[in-house]
Amino acid sequence: MGRAFGWLWAAYGVSALGTALALHAFPLIAILVLHAGPAQVSALAAAGLAVGAVVAVPLGPWVEFRRKRPVMMAMDLARCALLLSVPVAYAFGRLSFAQLLVVSVLVAAADITFTAASGACLKALVPPEDLLTANGRFEATMWTTTMIGPPLGGAAIGLLGPVVTVVADAVSYLLSAVGIRAMGGKNEVRPIRPATGNRLRGRDLLDGWRFILTDPVLRPLFLNAVLVNGLIMVAAPLLSVLMLGGLHFAPWQYSLAFAVPCVGGLIGARLSRRLVARFGRREVLVTAGALRVCWPLGLAFVGPGVPGLLLVMVVELGLITCIGVFNPVLATYRLEHTPPDRVARTLSAWSISAKLTIAALTALWGLLATLTTTRTAIAVAGLLLLATPLLLGRRALRSA
Repeated sequence: MGRAFGWLWAAYGVSALGTALALHAFPLIAILVLHAGPAQVSALAAAGLAVGAVVAVPLGPWVEFRRKRPVMMAMDLARCALLLSVPVAYAFGRLSFAQLLVVSVLVAAADITFTAASGACLKALVPPEDLLTANGRFEATMWTTTMIGPPLGGAAIGLLGPVVTVVADAVSYLLSAVGIRAMGGKNEVRPIRPATGNRLRGRDLLDGWRFILTDPVLRPLFLNAVLVNGLIMVAAPLLSVLMLGGLHFAPWQYSLAFAVPCVGGLIGARLSRRLVARFGRREVLVTAGALRVCWPLGLAFVGPGVPGLLLVMVVELGLITCIGVFNPVLATYRLEHTPPDRVARTLSAWSISAKLTIAALTALWGLLATLTTTRTAIAVAGLLLLATPLLLGRRALRSA
């Protein structure tokens, strides 16, 4: 798909690997260096998502009417600088929980902004007939780095200290910025804002949500994706408590249980184009969307020892394989269906909604687990997931 796409893909791959290496870095630093308790660690995770999403709200319209490559490079360099402030403060004995919180929030906002700009860049860069292939490659890359990154990151922390993966993540963003610059594109035209003045207006801020919620096909896909992702993610911290605490799995077993099944994401992403060619996009969205929510309920029945470990692997493999098929098809349809002058705002609104939903549901499920049991909370999330395919009925997606 051309030299420019190759550089964009390489930039995505290196930053995805850095993110995977540092996946659990901030909670570990909070616990090991700052001696934070469970409440502070939970607040760090929730605030980074929620406040970062709120901070990113005005950035969608700002990105829409600017050239996308400079925005992407600026977000990469900003994330690099923010993350490097952590090891610098640590080296001088000045690291604080407040700094971790601020960095987490600003990096989350930069993540959303970069995603919006990169989506618009990809739509302009790749011919429509190649969009599914491009999204499939990004999805496969994400699952590959997720498979190898956390185990390597855990080993690096054990050998070199708690901030080494943060340095690696920062360097990955710097390399990503270099890759995006190497794409070329000096003649990229700056989008022209409609003749209503340059001042940011309330309508601009809400236009992404307005477009999604008034579109008869995007609306069910949006509601389904946000709700499913939120209910899947609420089980992650609860399962870590169950496996590492109640069932006494070793940390390496816990990491292995989630690293190995990521091969399913690679398989699913590779299959997505073939499945669409054979069965059609609507059938793939409906079928893969329904199959991906059938698995998480099994996590409520995890037991000790090898059988429990194998159960987690089987459940995660099935879940991630279905997600690997579903996500590239969804991302491709969303880009094809969104007008070029609304892509950044639409993707920003989508990402902000997803992050806010995950933060809210994670806090709510933490309370539910406290009032009941960890297994009960995981089971409730699994049962609710079984109802989400109702949003993906063939009638709702008849024009997809």
